[in-house]
Amino acid sequence: MNSFSAPASGKGIATLVEEWVKRRPETCAVREPVTGRSMNYRELWQHAGRLAEVLMAQDVRPGDLVAVDLPRSLDLVVAFLGVVRARAAYLPLDVHAPAERIADIVEESGSRVLICAPQAEAGRQAILPSGVRVFSVPQERGETDSTAPMEAAAGEDPIYVTYTSGSTGRPKGVVIPHRAVNRLVVEPNYCTIDPGDRVANTCNPAFDVTTCEIWSTLTSGGTIVPFPLLTDVTMNAWADLVRTEEITTMFLTTSLFHTVAWERPDAFGSMKNLVVGGEQLDLAAVRRVLAARPPARLVNGYGPTEATAFATFFACTTESLAGAERIPIGYPLQKTTVHVVDEDLNPVPAGESGELCLGGPGVATGYLNRPELTAERFVIAPSTGERVYRTGDLVREVAGGVLEMLGRKDRQIKLRGFRIELEEIERVAVSTGLVDAAFVEKVGEGASAELVAFLLPAKGTDEDPTDALAGELTAKLPGYMIPAHWHVLPELPVGATGKADRARMLALFAEAGRDEPAGDDSSDDPVLSQVKGILRDVLGRSNFSAADNFLDIGGNSVLAVQVASRIQQRYAVPLEPADVLLAESFDALAVHVRTAAS
Repeated sequence: MNSFSAPASGKGIATLVEEWVKRRPETCAVREPVTGRSMNYRELWQHAGRLAEVLMAQDVRPGDLVAVDLPRSLDLVVAFLGVVRARAAYLPLDVHAPAERIADIVEESGSRVLICAPQAEAGRQAILPSGVRVFSVPQERGETDSTAPMEAAAGEDPIYVTYTSGSTGRPKGVVIPHRAVNRLVVEPNYCTIDPGDRVANTCNPAFDVTTCEIWSTLTSGGTIVPFPLLTDVTMNAWADLVRTEEITTMFLTTSLFHTVAWERPDAFGSMKNLVVGGEQLDLAAVRRVLAARPPARLVNGYGPTEATAFATFFACTTESLAGAERIPIGYPLQKTTVHVVDEDLNPVPAGESGELCLGGPGVATGYLNRPELTAERFVIAPSTGERVYRTGDLVREVAGGVLEMLGRKDRQIKLRGFRIELEEIERVAVSTGLVDAAFVEKVGEGASAELVAFLLPAKGTDEDPTDALAGELTAKLPGYMIPAHWHVLPELPVGATGKADRARMLALFAEAGRDEPAGDDSSDDPVLSQVKGILRDVLGRSNFSAADNFLDIGGNSVLAVQVASRIQQRYAVPLEPADVLLAESFDALAVHVRTAAS
């Protein structure tokens, strides 16, 4: 098992949670609105303590990594706290990732224990490396506390490791210590959570903003409310749940915020705090929410995984955005230092573009088992002598010390909140042997953003490799890294420098997108005509027919929410995003709508 050893300083997260166990033991700590299951702080502490005992019986020692393969739920919270009470570190996994990727990450991390749902134990055991023990969260409840360690992990002791996409084709684990989460949750200046506040848990557990949803809440005496996916319910049902569960605080990925902002801009009106992050925030969407029933505080949050969820913030108000052309990433969070530097890490004057480096206690320990990469990205700033993380993001400081995002130095992108190294997809594609070269690019912005892959087939074959390649990648990469469009190149476009001409490839894609649809196959069907009109508005394209389906033309779960919501409004029929995603064709979707309406 991988272990870390470092001197501990400052309060650990378990200690901060225990303070609320003592102060408000009967306060609800977690409530599942779908199932009705709940636990107060005393019950959560005891349950997590019993899990800690199980882990220690499995020979889990301080600093060891424990993989957690659970969806948003009460059990997820118990698992995280139980691992922390055992003085170990948790490794959150994406339950929707392919089995091969989960197995690779568990093996790469050195974790020898995995916690999953009871019904998933056998399936997970079958795909994991030999020697990895699999079990579920104990379900029995008792009235006595456990004998979990009295001395809590703290300071430089790791609390979790999160894996992100890697440019070498190999995901990299970011090691986050207790002092980094302590910095995020103690006396926050970007989002205040008070005792009794109810915080929605909306993020994928493998997404680092889960850190805010769970630990900011449990260290403030609030209640965690695991929310269903926006794609699993109708937009109106989701908005109703915000109101009926009396949600006061929510963290949303940018793409999900954009979706709700355009369909139900009044959905956030009952909240104290709404923090949005992951990609560039759309100014028009924010103004739409501010003009409806805005939350008391709407914050644009920015921060890479290596800086523990958020590093800067900007409070969005009608006044702060007056005359703005784009929404800034704002000011440093508590105890965070920001440096805008040139290639030699020297500060650049205000107003000039430079790379953003982040310092302070929120910065990660480094990359798991990757000393060379750690040394490359975590460096000493020559002007201050401070250890900082090089984000690779280009920013500039504008009036009042506000930071404005300009883009990336490399080919790393954000898609629906997930950080992706495009080279990882390309390397995995070439490794299949189906293509000699692959070039992947992001096209579009916001919820309409998607990946397009340009392929040079392997020499000696005349077959189209796209179907086989899509299947191979689906088995190796998470869904958000699978291209929505595939273009087979008859030959490689080469630029003046002799390198592959990616600009020409994107131009070919844009030209293909302007093709006229093949005939008007909906003129005699008003419902199909309306459905296709909605699809054109949401997707921003028209070259599809009634025989196509939503996924074939680049649709995704976020866009399905918008389509379902608009069809509902037009025909007053119950329609869920899954109905859009699973329809075999647009003709079949129109039949579904017509049947429901009648």
